[in-house]
Amino acid sequence: MENPWFEHYEQGVPKTFDYPDIPTYQLLEETSSSFPDRDAIIFLGKRITYQELEEQVKRFATAVSQMGVRKGDRVASILPNCPQFPIAYYGTMRAGAIFVQMNPLNSEEEIQFQLADSGAETVIVPDALDLPARVKRVRSRTPVKRIINTSIKEYLPFPKSVLYPLVAKPSRFDRGEDIHLMKELLTTHPPSPPAVTVQQDDVALLLYTGGTTGVSKGCMLTHQNLVSNAVQCSLWFAKAERGKETFLSVLPFFHSYGMTTCLNLPVYLGASMIVLTRFERDKLQAFLRCIEKMRPSIFMGVPAMYQAIINYPDVGKHDLTSIKFCISGAAPLPVEVCERFEALTGGKLVEGYGLTETSPVTHANPLYGKRKIGSIGLPFPNTACQVVDLESGEGPLPAGEIGELCIKGPQVMKGYWNNPEETEHCLKDGWLATGDIAKVDEEGYFYIVDRKKDMIITGGFNVYPRDIDEVLFRHPKIKDAVAVGLPDPYLGESVKAFVVLREGETADEEEILAFCREHLAKFKVPTTVEFRQELPKTMIGKVLRKVLREEHIRKQQESGSTPGPGSS
Repeated sequence: MENPWFEHYEQGVPKTFDYPDIPTYQLLEETSSSFPDRDAIIFLGKRITYQELEEQVKRFATAVSQMGVRKGDRVASILPNCPQFPIAYYGTMRAGAIFVQMNPLNSEEEIQFQLADSGAETVIVPDALDLPARVKRVRSRTPVKRIINTSIKEYLPFPKSVLYPLVAKPSRFDRGEDIHLMKELLTTHPPSPPAVTVQQDDVALLLYTGGTTGVSKGCMLTHQNLVSNAVQCSLWFAKAERGKETFLSVLPFFHSYGMTTCLNLPVYLGASMIVLTRFERDKLQAFLRCIEKMRPSIFMGVPAMYQAIINYPDVGKHDLTSIKFCISGAAPLPVEVCERFEALTGGKLVEGYGLTETSPVTHANPLYGKRKIGSIGLPFPNTACQVVDLESGEGPLPAGEIGELCIKGPQVMKGYWNNPEETEHCLKDGWLATGDIAKVDEEGYFYIVDRKKDMIITGGFNVYPRDIDEVLFRHPKIKDAVAVGLPDPYLGESVKAFVVLREGETADEEEILAFCREHLAKFKVPTTVEFRQELPKTMIGKVLRKVLREEHIRKQQESGSTPGPGSS
């Protein structure tokens, strides 16, 4: 029986595709050959063509090879979005090594763990965010033998390059035999790296899971994973024109979502990338002016970004109509955010889904076909999906029944680095158990009900926080909200709502709870509400329920009180 979701694929989107058997860096090589003079990167006024980017990649590959980096070695990067990232990313792979992507905002403990766990002997460190000092402090407890130091300043046009030291207060390593400057490496080494045979099944990079629900694990993503997912995304954007699109690349490249949709995908399409170091809520006017001036056609983001844009008081004064389509991922997309953003831009904004273990994208709603609000959409070409029983793992379950989402496809990881137990636990016969609770309707549209580990069991009832979140978002005074399960000696767990009000609005706990009672079953209604100025989130805008839960438990312990129904 054919999968029901195929009926709802847009015209031009194939059911299956023969993905190219090439290493990831060849995406860049082929685009450089086809569009050598097209801008690949536009970074704060600095423009780099595809031909120039390809030459820099080859120089970097030559440099690390001459340092002693060999096939299968790990080269770690703690770079934010900047031109050096794609140079090091594709250059490391061009040398046959494995790229280890690390978040520049990681704590020293996390930096130490990921360097030690990956076995990286080479690390690329920018001069920002006090990273040189942080790496120095942990280096003796890691395998690091050599450091490549670089500066954002090196790719800034005048006068920004002059002002950078005054604004960023950069720091560097003391020069030594094991400290290399990336700028010098790229000028002193030729673009002629040694030939290395790279297979489709070779690991291309290690990407550590966020650790929001437990210990961070290194996902082994192969060249096949990365290439196929970039191509799958391009197939979904059936109306995207090769060599003519412009991406707003603001999602962090070091995150799987940003890596695929804001780097590999545009490179595959021969698109220009407007590269921004990060999305800053307090600089939204500059961000909106960037859209007006640079006219991006594709803007991949997360709900928090679209939400910030629609809530900006003067958003109507800016022309955002260049944006043709967007996919929102990493967190649920509220209906109101979707509708208001589309009204502002005239473009399409649809919800998608993915996870680090799947490179990451597996689902999305059709851009111009039938889409369903609240659904993550349809599986990508060559992606098999099923919902299985939460306890036994057997399936697939019938349409409408809730269970765990399992995925099989060319984008599914090889496994967890040095962690065969976890690999065996979540990967069986090529099927990845995602840990997400889901359901599928009769037309093949999938819905994420919640994270398996986020599910709240209160008084014997299963409560999915997303159900509560959606209701809270519908309250006209609420700007941001999340429901969290907290330990309760009577109920097992109780529900607490953390709420951020819109600017200028006031509300008390009873008003919010009354709204919830009106729209939720009694056992789902939060017992307490806590008002906050903001919610703790990851770099890409995913609310850290774990942090809120731990904060609450710590406060209870410090006060010496025992939580009970209605405690806050």
